[in-house]
Amino acid sequence: MALIVKKFGGSSVATTKKIIAVAQRVLDEKKPGDKIVVVVSAMGDSTDDLIELARGIDRDPYKYPREMDMLLTTGEQVSIALLAMAFERFGQKAVSLTGAQVGMQTNSAHTKGKIMEILPERVKKELDEGKIVVVAGFQGVDSLGDPTTLGRGGSDTSAVALAGALKADSCEIFTDVEGIFSADPRICPDARKMQEITYEEMLEMARLGAGVMQPRSVEMGQYFEIPIHVRSTFTSKPGTFIRKEYTMDEKGFVIRGVAHDSKVTKMALIGVPNRPGIAHQVFSALAKENVDVDMIVQSIRNIDQNVTDIVFTIASTDLSAARRVLKPIVAKLDAMDLVIEENVAKVSIVGAGMLGSPGIAARMFGALADESINIDIISTSEISISCLIASDRMMQAVNAIHKEFFPPA
Repeated sequence: MALIVKKFGGSSVATTKKIIAVAQRVLDEKKPGDKIVVVVSAMGDSTDDLIELARGIDRDPYKYPREMDMLLTTGEQVSIALLAMAFERFGQKAVSLTGAQVGMQTNSAHTKGKIMEILPERVKKELDEGKIVVVAGFQGVDSLGDPTTLGRGGSDTSAVALAGALKADSCEIFTDVEGIFSADPRICPDARKMQEITYEEMLEMARLGAGVMQPRSVEMGQYFEIPIHVRSTFTSKPGTFIRKEYTMDEKGFVIRGVAHDSKVTKMALIGVPNRPGIAHQVFSALAKENVDVDMIVQSIRNIDQNVTDIVFTIASTDLSAARRVLKPIVAKLDAMDLVIEENVAKVSIVGAGMLGSPGIAARMFGALADESINIDIISTSEISISCLIASDRMMQAVNAIHKEFFPPA
């Protein structure tokens, strides 16, 4: 007897046939006395379709974040209703609930909502009545009662957060791959599936572009210490467990994985006055618009004129907002220019094993050099190294780095 939260992504519920298959699988795996919560995303590409509808009104619909949330939250309502019907068809009592109905309380940062509190009393009540509870992922509600979304991949966060609030025994994330790999198997054929990975390493992988999990979902797992099992919707094989510490012996790779992110934009403020407070003025303005900044580099352009360049990267989805914020700042500071470069990508290596292992960075740079791939920006953390490169070299870079740290057997 266990309380289990299961999350199924958009590809798993892309058609009514697949929705019926999901219901059948959940029931096949359900043991007597189990309490089951199923969190689902919108069907297939329906979220993208809704975004395209909005672009028919305005090429930059994210200028209206509240209305985008009002629009996008409808996608999950379709899939939860259909899945609840599928369970009922098989004779299993079920109920579909939106993020608001499950007590998913967020802040008011529309399109990038952050979970503040979960009040799952309704969920507990429905479970006690013997129902499978089908929950709309990716969404919550703010203090005004307005719907909010949690960002791309937010259904993962919904599932893990709900598992934590319910003190669930486990949280299973079903996806279209068999687990977490040492690189994206779609672009790196030699990628290896991991049996386990720590919260810390997975959080860094997700932050740096590994799309299999949203970073906030890993944070939630770490906070609640909920074991997360990432597995395939289409097979019954074990996937990858994300947990606090390793529980089994695996071959001791110094690097756990190679991540990549193609949805990156490089921005450069050229010829900015080199005086205290300028960086704060720039980045606090971006923060107010919920624009996340990464890979920051500041360098002296002209010592005699005392001006500097500030270079950084952002998610490509934040470009419009960042441009709106920075244009008046450039004018106010009398900077020379704002340069935007979109044809860039980020490749990274992650692994707690690199701590105290000299030469890791040199090996990564050497793998790129052997392929004549130029490095634009480098950033590091205790367990990761990232390089900004030309986007058309990304696949080549991932495979070269992976081969360096995970040589063929």
